[in-house]
Amino acid sequence: MELLVARNPDPASTLPYLIRVPVAGGLVFRAKDTWPRTKAIYCHPVPDDEWPADADIVERVALTSCVRRGAAIDVVADRGREQRSQIVFTRARGREMVFWQSPRTRKQARPDVRLPTARACGISALEIVVDAHERYPYSFSGQQVTTTKRGLRCGDYAVLGPGDAVVAAVERKALADLVGSVTDGRLRFALTELATLPRAAVVVEERYSSIFKQTYVRPAMVADGLAELQVHWPAIPIVFCDTRALAEEWTYRFLAAARVWADTEAVAAERIGDESALANAPAAPPPSTAEVRRWARENGIAVPDKGRLRPEVHEAWWAAH
Repeated sequence: MELLVARNPDPASTLPYLIRVPVAGGLVFRAKDTWPRTKAIYCHPVPDDEWPADADIVERVALTSCVRRGAAIDVVADRGREQRSQIVFTRARGREMVFWQSPRTRKQARPDVRLPTARACGISALEIVVDAHERYPYSFSGQQVTTTKRGLRCGDYAVLGPGDAVVAAVERKALADLVGSVTDGRLRFALTELATLPRAAVVVEERYSSIFKQTYVRPAMVADGLAELQVHWPAIPIVFCDTRALAEEWTYRFLAAARVWADTEAVAAERIGDESALANAPAAPPPSTAEVRRWARENGIAVPDKGRLRPEVHEAWWAAH
């Protein structure tokens, strides 16, 4: 398995090299350089027939691995130095872009994406769907977030991606709920449902050490149960946060990152042609009666304070959305 680098036969091009990546039948890009060393390399995807039959090969890089993971292709070279790199599909300045980056150039290879300070992943207004059965939900009052209450099939907080599909959800657990759901098996069923989503996580509003201070249940049983669940569902992290406030913050950051990932995943799937992790994402849950009632009043539609709404009110909501 090799990554091939050849000279671009087009003298008018500002990208002097062609690279051929051995994934998805062979992807061809025009590139600025032969390997990302001091900075990220901009790549322009082209049809595979642009690779010349008599290519002037500049370099053959033997690879130990070349695998697509989400919105990136991980490339691992079979050599002692400069082994790892990524070809990342993203969107910047209103158009699709591809960057070839190494670990040291990763930051430069992500245009328009800033490390979270106040706004997570640079999202100015993140919409989070809150499960209608959540009794004391997070308000996200300190963040740029709007919340909508709907009945979620799984998880307590979720974000929607392209096509209004649920792309990520977070299940919230207080310590007592965590211990109870581990011992009676409810958490196992919850993780089974969360595994049907492209991305999911469980956040606990307590330190991990607190499970060893339990009085009415053996701490070792809880710890073993959590470890077993993580082995069975390694793609669903169980994250312990010290306080409820930190758990809320972590949930916000996770869902924002998942929303950005959904956009880049859709771009990568379109370019590479492999099956996207979003392909089987469930559709957005239907709105609750309270949500439709609130929307109707905001738009001047007369509705009763209680009881069912007329079918035409629901039809108007769906038409507007």
